[in-house]
Amino acid sequence: MLIKLVQGIRRFAMSAAQKPQIVFVLGAPGSGKGTVCKNIVDNYKFVHLSAGDLLREEQNTEGSEHGDLIKEYIKLGKIVPVEITCGLLKRAIEKSGSSHFLVDGFPRNQNNLDGWEKVMSECVDVKFVLFLDCTEEVCTQRCLNRGAQGSGRTDDNLDSLKKRFNTYSNETMPIIKHYDGKSMVRRVDSDRTLPEIFEDIKKIFTPLVSES
Repeated sequence: MLIKLVQGIRRFAMSAAQKPQIVFVLGAPGSGKGTVCKNIVDNYKFVHLSAGDLLREEQNTEGSEHGDLIKEYIKLGKIVPVEITCGLLKRAIEKSGSSHFLVDGFPRNQNNLDGWEKVMSECVDVKFVLFLDCTEEVCTQRCLNRGAQGSGRTDDNLDSLKKRFNTYSNETMPIIKHYDGKSMVRRVDSDRTLPEIFEDIKKIFTPLVSES
């Protein structure tokens, strides 16, 4: 499966006039990734690809080859195998026809990173990681409020959140540190109001769009 994915993505890269530009958006559950991405999309020429949304959509697609597996992984707060997530991201990039992407919630662990670099590194240009830094207390309350308001997400509950935060601390933070070691992390304090957060976002994205 992974070999076929590599071959398909390389064909996609060879046909592209310019490598798609990627910004990874990482942060704890409830750190505001979706909200911040929406504001970036509204103000800059980016397409928002949420790994979580793509997985949930695939999970609910009738006849999906991976639907049941995805459902079980999400329920347990575990990270879905990279072959599935990369395949969904590749398909979404090809379908959009755009050249600027926010990839939200990926890569979430070392396996994700290894898989991404193996199949995508030659055909996309990762500009940096936007790291939304927020306290666990604030993130938890945001997720619980979201669930109470009818988010429809099965993992917006306290039991699932504990597992998700544990996964984030043990598996995603090392990825952020990996990119930080390459001077590729742009940290934004997301424990604030959206207007305050977006003032920092503008300082990061305006130069990027200007040079494109």
